[in-house]
Amino acid sequence: MRYMVIVEKGESSYGAFVPDLPGCVAVGETEQEVIELIREAIQFHLEDLQNEGQPIPQPVSKSTFIEVAA
Repeated sequence: MRYMVIVEKGESSYGAFVPDLPGCVAVGETEQEVIELIREAIQFHLEDLQNEGQPIPQPVSKSTFIEVAA
């Protein structure tokens, strides 16, 4: 499955979350680190859902960029 991940840059770190998997988040010092951590978090999140007998949410979120005049 392919889930959309939102990566945000903070003052001293990066954060990431998955809109289709509420509660699936990660924080890292670099963008590369947070990408690796969110990948692991997604895998663990899906494993936990499976172990609890919960359905696996299908990825449905999409993103696009909208250009506006500055």
